[in-house]
Amino acid sequence: MNDATWLADLLAHGLIRPSFVPPADVQALRDLTRTRKQFIRERSGHVQRIDKLLQGANLKLGSVLSDIMGQGGRAVLDALAAGESDPERLADQVRTKVRASRAELVEALRGRLGAHQRVVLRLHLAQADAIEAAVAELDRAVGERLAPFCDDVARLSTMPGLSSVSASAILSEIGPDMSRFPTPAHLVSWAGLCPRNDESAGRRRSTRLRPGAPRLKTLLVQAAWAAVRVKASYHSALFYRLRARRGAKKAIVAVAASMLTAIHVMLARGVAYRDLGADHFERTNKERLAARLMRNLKQLGYTVALTPMNPSGPVPC
Repeated sequence: MNDATWLADLLAHGLIRPSFVPPADVQALRDLTRTRKQFIRERSGHVQRIDKLLQGANLKLGSVLSDIMGQGGRAVLDALAAGESDPERLADQVRTKVRASRAELVEALRGRLGAHQRVVLRLHLAQADAIEAAVAELDRAVGERLAPFCDDVARLSTMPGLSSVSASAILSEIGPDMSRFPTPAHLVSWAGLCPRNDESAGRRRSTRLRPGAPRLKTLLVQAAWAAVRVKASYHSALFYRLRARRGAKKAIVAVAASMLTAIHVMLARGVAYRDLGADHFERTNKERLAARLMRNLKQLGYTVALTPMNPSGPVPC
């Protein structure tokens, strides 16, 4: 009770910074996107259980199809649930183009699915269909809530690694108003993507990340893994530059922090994403080295004029 009284006194004098509480429309959007993510996770769980069920029946459908819930895979699953067991007829259900040959497909579908397993398979398929219908309804609701923020979502989607779905999820977590975070560093710290500063007597004890905003952190790390796969990009160069010294885990967190920094700038200034290029660090290091050497020569009393080299000959800078 005494602590509450003291906190109330501090708040009355304006000595406590308020927490970040998004407006009502952003909170509604956040609830919808979080529920959608939970449904997608539950559907993935049902797909994994279906694959495990097939493995137990010696049906290796996942080894010949990349997505067992795709068009061809779903046709095979419906046939299995209906009672079909002939591998030749099951292979005929796959009418899409697959890498596996016809013989490999037939051999992968040669197994025994018991009666109780067919019941379980039908239940999992029904649950997956129900979740897909719920996700479709959530998508419609999210689309309606995103109407005032369409420009922001389109702007964020220009960044490599961010789709419209992930951009809307990020926007629902941080909101479109960046005045709550004075600098990008404040937003990165709030998200928990910066190392902890735990040092005593000149000895660093821990650099583990703080909990921060776990949903936003997970989403940005997933987006960072997609961004580093884009060749000849700044995020790819940053990842491989840091991975050699700090490891893949710390490097991908640094990429996620860099993406969040860019997101803050894009929302605060209303600009689209502009990639710095894969040669950003080489270009920056070269300019720094040239500037340092020029300062040293000027201190020695020399006048320096830089003339960069190019295929057509030196051109005065």
